[in-house]
This record gives sequence, structure tokens and C-alpha cells, in this order.
Amino acid sequence: MISVSHKAKQFLVLVVKLLIVGAAFYFIYKQLLQNDQLDWDKFITLIKSKQSFGSIALILLLTFLNRFLEILKWQNLVSVIRPVSVGEASKQVLGALTAAIFTPNGIGEYAGKALFFEKSQTKKIVFLNLICNGIQMVLTVIFGLFGLLYFNASFQVITTQTVLILFGSLLVLFLVLFLAKRITIKGYSIEKLIHKINEIPKSVHRKNVVLAIGRYLVFSHQYYILFLIFDVNLPYALLMATITSVYFLASSLPTFQFLDFAVKGSVALYFFGLLDVNEWIVVFISTLMWFLNVVLPVVIGSYFVLNFKSQWKS
Repeated sequence: MISVSHKAKQFLVLVVKLLIVGAAFYFIYKQLLQNDQLDWDKFITLIKSKQSFGSIALILLLTFLNRFLEILKWQNLVSVIRPVSVGEASKQVLGALTAAIFTPNGIGEYAGKALFFEKSQTKKIVFLNLICNGIQMVLTVIFGLFGLLYFNASFQVITTQTVLILFGSLLVLFLVLFLAKRITIKGYSIEKLIHKINEIPKSVHRKNVVLAIGRYLVFSHQYYILFLIFDVNLPYALLMATITSVYFLASSLPTFQFLDFAVKGSVALYFFGLLDVNEWIVVFISTLMWFLNVVLPVVIGSYFVLNFKSQWKS
């Protein structure tokens, strides 16, 4: 077996860190500054003409709250293993986000968070992260379905028959999962998963749900306020229904974090196109949401990646 010296290992770790951070900044630069669809001069002119610095401050506050609520969610869940401070939870969340930017649907986030803990706790960390992301996905589906039904009532994107088929399919899926909950595959079953979930204190679950709802309301209203800044004056219910529909359908598609804005932007173009919203505005707002909620956290997370020391034993 080939042995690797301690210095060689340190060098390899440094190279990996630099590759992750360097690649992250490269993709960010390419998408923001070399995207022909983004007219930054037009955006700056709009901001100057409206003198909407109060709105910008509000958007930045919501950006902070969006990620901060995610950090509090993780701090709450990981307390099942050991208590962590807000600062430590921030390192874990932002560092993992940076490491996951190139992985499909942010799968790398699971491994990124696990590296902050002992190797023996890897399965527990992956499970807790699944709970953390799972509740957010459940809310996205619930709000998205109601939003889609409200939007569909006015614009008939899908037929009533299709809606019934979708809900029927969901009911059948839940029924199948319930009946098959005791079927074990390689030692895993739905029944065991439910049992593991029930092992987590109810107080932790309640706090997780409340924080997840708060986070959903924050980033959906961040989207809403951006449309108001760009003079898109539509009824509140209709605009929010469109936003929740876009997030629901876009989240259902496999993608990478660094292409998240492109996927959401494509779905948003279709829905907001039915509302006669200017295409440039839709693309720009989708990109701004990606910049605020992914790029800025990744920039901060890059610092934690470069200073990262794994808790795994050699």
C-alpha cells in the first residue's frame, strides 16, 4: 500500500480547496459578466431614476434572513448530536453550500456538512440534512400546488383533467408507500425511516417547521418585492401564486446550483410571459435572486472552505 506523507496530504487538501473556490468564482464571473441577456447599465439607470435605496436595503435584509433562517434550521437539527453555536453552524452551512455548487441538486452539501463532524457521525449528519432540506421541499410542493391551482384557474396552463390525474397520482403514491413501508431493501425501509424521524424530539421538529415556513415566506416575498421595484404591478395573490408555481416546478427539475438561475429563469419566462411581464425583467430578477441567495453566500463560504479543517480521522 502506498503511504502518503503528512505534507503531501496537506498539499493535496490545499489544491482541492483552491480548485473548489477557483471554479466557483469562475462560474460566477462567467454567468454574471459574460451573459448577454443581462443589461447591468439598464439596471443601474433604473435604480438611480427610482432612488429606491430603501427597497435595496429591504432586499439585502431579506437576503440575510433567508440564509440566517437556514443556519438556525441546521443549528436546531444538529443539536440532536451536539450543540453548535450560530457561528459554527454558519461555517457548516456556507462551507457546504460552496462545496455543493457543482453537484446535481446540491448533493455535495451532504458530504460537505459531514466533514465538519467525526467520521462515525456521517450517517446521522446526512440524515439530519435530509430532514433539513426535506421540510423545505415539502413546503415548496404544498405552496406550489396551491399557487399553481390559483394560477391555472385564470390561465388554464393545464386542464382540469390533468390536475385530477396529478392529485390522483399523488394519492396512489402515498397509498403505495404506506402499504410498502415494511418492505426492506438493503436494511432500509420506510418504517425504519419514520422510526428514525420520530426519535428526534418533537420540539426540534416544530422549530424546524416554523423556521422553514419563515424561510419560504422570506425568499418568496423577496422575489415579490423585486418585481415591485421593476414596476410590475399585478394583484398580490396572482403574483405570489406565479412565484410559488415557478419555485415548485423549477425545484422539480434536476440542476446544478450554478445553473439554478437559468432553470428558474426559463420556467419564470413561461409563467410571467402569460402575464405580459417584460422578458428582460424576468431574466434579470431570476439572476438577481440567484446572485443574492447563492453567489453572496458562496463568496462568504469560500473563506470557510479555505480555512476548513476536517474532523475526520486519517
